Amino acid sequence: MIGELRTQIETVQHHLVLAREAGLLHEAHLHQARLQDLIDIAARHNIDTSTWVDRGLIAPTALSEG
Repeated sequence: MIGELRTQIETVQHHLVLAREAGLLHEAHLHQARLQDLIDIAARHNIDTSTWVDRGLIAPTALSEG
C-alpha cells in the first residue's frame, strides 16, 4: 500500500507541475485536490509523506484565467 500511495503522489505532483506550467488552471486545481486527497489517505493510515510531498504544490495556484 505504501509503495502504491507514494507512486500515486509522485505522479499527481508531476501532472500538477505540468498543468501549472501550461497555464491550465482547472486541471491544476484538480491535480491539487487529488494530491490533498492522497495526503489525507496517508494521514488516516499514519503514513508520513513529509519527504514525498512538495508542500509548495499544495498552496493555491497563483495562475489566473484571462
